[in-house]
Amino acid sequence: MRQTTMLILPGLGDTGLSHWQTLWQLSTPGARRVEQEDWERPVLSEWIDNLQDAVIDAPFPVVLVAHSLGCALVAHWARSGATGRVAAAMLVAPVDVEAEARTPPETWCLAPIPRDPLPFPSLVVASRDDSYIDIGRASELADSWRSRLVDIGRAGHINGKSGLGAWPEGRHLLNELLAMSCF
Repeated sequence: MRQTTMLILPGLGDTGLSHWQTLWQLSTPGARRVEQEDWERPVLSEWIDNLQDAVIDAPFPVVLVAHSLGCALVAHWARSGATGRVAAAMLVAPVDVEAEARTPPETWCLAPIPRDPLPFPSLVVASRDDSYIDIGRASELADSWRSRLVDIGRAGHINGKSGLGAWPEGRHLLNELLAMSCF
């Protein structure tokens, strides 16, 4: 397997120290967080530009590791971004920004969620008790993106509050995805 650069794509509010994304970033040489100017009030065009810059600036093919709102960002970016530099994408706990009862108004700027097939191997990881998306809806997004869906049972929003720590099971899923990718 060739060397890759892991790009961490947090959702609204970024991630805390106990979030698996932060722990993966700290334990993965060369991993980078795609920084946003304002984590609390996303501006879709700015978030897309920052992701594009990070992909282009990465020294190796990239692995996108998105959580929550970061998943919708990937779907938007994939329509016109430098997708040829992406080895794979792991999309964890996508949020349903089209369901106003499930998501805060700050996230609605990412609606509607693109349904275009992603032009790189991808995996959607979802939980049965995520308050931001119904498992059926997560399955619909995975199908439209041509992503494999992994239902991990009851794990909330698969974040720091879920108590997953460094989430070794998630790392195993990522390694499986990369092993199946041709890059």
